[in-house]
Amino acid sequence: MRILIACFASALLSSLFTVWLTSDQTPSAVLAQSESEPDALPGSVFGGKSPFVDTNPRREQRPITENSAFRMTTEEAVNVAVYEKVNKSVVNITTQMQAGGGLFFRGLSAEGAGSGMVIDQSGHILTNFHVIEDANRIEVNLFDGSSYEATLIGADPVNDIAIIKISADADVLHPVTLGDSSQLKVGMKVFTIGNPFGLERTMTTGIISSLNRTLQVRENRTIKSIIQIDAAVNPGNSGGPLLDTQGNLIGVNTAIASKNGQNAGVGFAIPANLVARVVPQLLQFGRVIRPEIGIQHVYETDAGLLIETMTPDGPAEAAGLRGPEVVRQRRGPFVVERIDRSVADLIIGVDGQKVETVDDFLGYIETKKPGDKVVLEILRGSETLKVTIELTGAAASPRGTLP
Repeated sequence: MRILIACFASALLSSLFTVWLTSDQTPSAVLAQSESEPDALPGSVFGGKSPFVDTNPRREQRPITENSAFRMTTEEAVNVAVYEKVNKSVVNITTQMQAGGGLFFRGLSAEGAGSGMVIDQSGHILTNFHVIEDANRIEVNLFDGSSYEATLIGADPVNDIAIIKISADADVLHPVTLGDSSQLKVGMKVFTIGNPFGLERTMTTGIISSLNRTLQVRENRTIKSIIQIDAAVNPGNSGGPLLDTQGNLIGVNTAIASKNGQNAGVGFAIPANLVARVVPQLLQFGRVIRPEIGIQHVYETDAGLLIETMTPDGPAEAAGLRGPEVVRQRRGPFVVERIDRSVADLIIGVDGQKVETVDDFLGYIETKKPGDKVVLEILRGSETLKVTIELTGAAASPRGTLP
């Protein structure tokens, strides 16, 4: 009997000692990491009819509902199948950027980390712009441990989207499959795969908590139709995929709402349909070609948007819109100039929709393309007018200005 008691005590102590060792082996350095139409390309997701589809015929395509010999529940089988389908598409992105200048900081560099995903077998990687912003060096680590230096192909800071490229063999590039974010419903199950705190290809699950949120990522600019999720998203997850139960890409994880920088159950993702509109332009032009209306700056007022400046000979000016006038008055030997804004047009609507903010106006204009026509409803004095303007093309505008 004494022998049995001694064996039991020895086994218990051994077990407790093992747990303590395992929990103590988590490197603090890891937890301290922070996030920081061209010609058809070979395997390009935008050069064919099926965006984000893996074109390698040798790779086995397993059904998403496949069960295993371990008698998993249906829910577990879906979780496993989603991970097995997509985890090789997810990459770990590390960046280096030059630290601030000055005598004592010269030559120092800062590091950042984030996630991304393969979108074609030509080596294009989709991620957030803020993950690679200001980086001097971008390194991409694939599922097999191989590492490649990446180059920036194009970026859309307004929508926090960027495309980088690596030179890797097609056999190690597993593109994600593009889904349709317009079909999402609150309550649907979702998955994220990313590299939180540098822990590569970590999957979390949750549901869609809300749809059509807005998220400000740049001064005076917000992304619309943002997906809100409760799946755990932490520093390092930015740029990783948000997936449905079929393993299709429905969003790109971009931000969290948190008081301490850690997951609080409120995460945000850029919808896949927005990504599908932006990425082809980034691949072709390196930037987004936004429609140009020829209004450079407006003031937000309680009555509408007051035109401040317009592009000379631009679409708005050509259509007859009016801005402020410069009034010159002679006072003795001097000529004094003043700006008379009372004569400027006040924009109150576009195509029958009321606009109250710059973001309302920009958001609607950016759903159009160069060559489209829009009808502005304006107040000119006490008179309400409708003016038709044909949009032209322009590159992404500087911050704080209109396209």
